[in-house]
Amino acid sequence: MTDVPDPWNEFARVFGARLLQARGQRGLSQEHVAHAAGLATFTYRKLERGESNPGTPANPRLRTIVCLAEVLGIGLADLLPEPPGGIAPGR
Repeated sequence: MTDVPDPWNEFARVFGARLLQARGQRGLSQEHVAHAAGLATFTYRKLERGESNPGTPANPRLRTIVCLAEVLGIGLADLLPEPPGGIAPGR
């Protein structure tokens, strides 16, 4: 076990915060965004929290990310945080 933080955790948290902010700015409900993007509301709620399962950072499919950006009316660059270093395990 290591005490080195996983950079993916922070990336997923910021991604979720950006989803929440964009949705709030447009006055949309979680249910509306989820269904318009082809997701279950439960799944979308987890993404806004930056998690997949409790204690596991979110890792949505590329198609999901593109659909969410379209539904929220924002570009991918505005939705995705700056990529952190240290993600590739073999690097």
